[in-house]
Formats: sequence, structure tokens, C-alpha cells
Amino acid sequence: MTIAPPISPAETGPAEASVAADGSVWRGRADASEIARWTTVAQGVAAALAVDVVERDRSNALPDAPVHLLRDSGLVDLLVPSELGGQGAHWETAFAVARTIARVDASVAQILGYSWLNQACAVFYGADAETANGWLRRSARGHWVWADAFNPVSPDLSFVADGDGYRLNGRKAFATGAAVADVVISGAVAEGGALDGQLVVFALDRGRSGIRQLGDWDNIGYRASASGGVSFEDVIVTRDDVVGIDRDLPFSAVVTPGVQLLFGNIYLGIAEGALAQAAELARKRPNSWFLSGVERYADDPVTHRVFGELVSRTAAVEALADKLNRQYDDAVALGHATTAEDRAAIELAVARLKVVSTEVGLEVASRVFEVTGASSTKTATGLDLHWRNIRTHSLHDPVDYKRIEVGAHFLNGTVQPVSLYT
Repeated sequence: MTIAPPISPAETGPAEASVAADGSVWRGRADASEIARWTTVAQGVAAALAVDVVERDRSNALPDAPVHLLRDSGLVDLLVPSELGGQGAHWETAFAVARTIARVDASVAQILGYSWLNQACAVFYGADAETANGWLRRSARGHWVWADAFNPVSPDLSFVADGDGYRLNGRKAFATGAAVADVVISGAVAEGGALDGQLVVFALDRGRSGIRQLGDWDNIGYRASASGGVSFEDVIVTRDDVVGIDRDLPFSAVVTPGVQLLFGNIYLGIAEGALAQAAELARKRPNSWFLSGVERYADDPVTHRVFGELVSRTAAVEALADKLNRQYDDAVALGHATTAEDRAAIELAVARLKVVSTEVGLEVASRVFEVTGASSTKTATGLDLHWRNIRTHSLHDPVDYKRIEVGAHFLNGTVQPVSLYT
């Protein structure tokens, strides 16, 4: 798979500190030219992925080639400031990129989106500007892809003092992208040592001794997402591996609405991709139903009605997603000035998107078969890939609890406890 050469960041002279005293690294909003520039790059990536997306899904192989494609395109460095060697783009642009790629391959869009969010932990949890800048600069220099082993429903990891460092043991399930990433980020409560009792966030190179990829991902969807588990067996973690400490600050907790906003955009991208592929199939579908009174299925009023309904609902989700993608840039720009009320506001707004993007994405990816016919269920066609992907990933965390979250706040002003899911 090849695309045009990567776009190089602007020359800005020697690298300088980018994370300000307020703790943020992202300021302002994307302009139309930035979004257009990187959406074009994403379209090139999506076109390259489309060539063999069905075969890669069927093989359940590790997505090594797609990850190289993401590096070569410049997308993995999209959100690193230009003065630190990155592309200096905004979150609105990043979410648009993820949505574009998800229209073709949601697995790869997920790996890329998680890479940005895990990389961003250097800012959200960073102990100081110098440390955060160092992580971002090294990441851009090496074009690192980041993954995580944070899954909060897995047992906690053991993180025990050993000399000047710590020894890490345990396992985490559903570590999306970890088998193909450069860096795996995780966290654990320190037992003993200088960080005793603190929730330490650290980043480890994937090849570190004692880290083992379990290769146990064999689900009906997201098959190319490398979402198997990871085990840690006496892994040595030094102070240099520490990204920061989770001190339950509102700014640090803004990362979770970012994760949920990524999901909403990917679900929307899946719906858009399913509609685009279904429209192509419907236009090529020969003959017509004998009661329709027309010669082609593409002229059948029933076909028009189904597409009209699905396209309209998808457009409504798109409008909400676009609005929230811009708002997220405003939210992260607050840095350490973020209040609990600020964090709750973006959390609740994104929860509403999660509800409707899940519902519409599942409906669209399922109902497109009504207008493409039995022939579209052939394995080689790959129309089912959209439904299998969203059906698998939409179970990440129960959408019913998002409905409850939104309803409880609407009625009683209740805000759910901060977590890695809310």
C-alpha cells in the first residue's frame, strides 16, 4: 500500500517548549485549510486501505502494513505541535481524519485514534512541561504509534518497588493496537518506593523484556485492530518511563470524553461507509422487483425511501459530531484551568453523541442490505464488514448507561462519577 509522500511540518527553527504553564499543548481551532489538507491525506490512506480491506479482515492478520501507511502519511504525528516536530493540527481535524478512514476500515481508524489519545496522555497526565515536551518530541522524531493496556475491567496490575524503579506484573485484555505499536502506555498504583500509593502512568517500548502479546483477538468484527491482550512478567519500569501521575484533576479526565468522541466519529464513519458502498451496489443492481413498476432497483421508490431515511439520520449525527469536534478543541485548551463543571459539560455532550451514533450506526450498517439484496451478502463483497465492526465495538461500554447518564442529568442535574468510561 502506498500513498503520496508525507506532509512535512513547517520549519519553525529550533524546538522549544510547547506545553505552557497552563498544562495545555493545543490552542485555538482548526481552519478550513487545515481540515481540508489532512482530510485529503486521510482519503488517500482510505483508498489504499480499501484495496485489500476484505482480505485483511478475513485473515485476521496483524495490521503491520496499515500501520506503516499511517506513519508514512504523517498522520501519527498530527497532534504534536510543529515546534516539537509534529504537524501542529487540532482535534477537530483529527476526528475528521478518523471518520474518513473509518468509512473504509474502522480497525485502522481505531488504532490511529487511540495512538493520538495515548500520546496525548503525556499532556493530560504530564507532571511538568519539560517531561511532556520530551515525550512528544521523541514521539514525533520516531513517528511512534501509541497503544494502551489500561482496560479498567481487567484486574489491576502489580507495580512493586525494585531498587530505584518498579517491577510490573499482570495482564490486560483488549489492548487495541498494542501488538503493532511502538509504545504501550499503562498505569498502576505504586507499592513502595518514591511513588508509593500514587497512580503512576508510564509508557514502555513494545519490545521491552517481559512484555508479551497474547494474540487472543478472534472476534466477528474489528479483526484488523490487533486488540488482543498483553501480559507483563517482571517488566522493569524506570523513572524515565513515567509519563505522569493521575491526581484526579479535571483536565486529566478530559481524555475520556476524547475517547468517547473518537468512538462517535468512528461509528458515524462506519455508517457513511456503509451508505456509500450500498449506494454503489444499488446502482449496479440489475432488473427490479416485479411489483415496483420501474425497470431498475435504483428507481424503486422503496429503495429511495430506505436510503432517504438512513441518509437523513446519518446527516443529523454528522451535524452533532462536527459541533462537538470543535468544542473538544475548546475544552482541551483550558488546560489546568479546567473545572469539574467544564469537564462534566463536555462529558455529557459527548454522551449524547455516543447514544445517537451507536443507534444510527447499527441501524444503517444493518438496513443497507434491504436495498442491496441477497447478492450483497457474499463474503467477497464485504458489505457486512461495516455491521460486524460497529456491532463488535459498540459493546465496548454499554450504551444504556450513556442514556441513563444523559437522562439523569436532564432531570436531576446528576453527573456520573469520573472514570475511564464516563
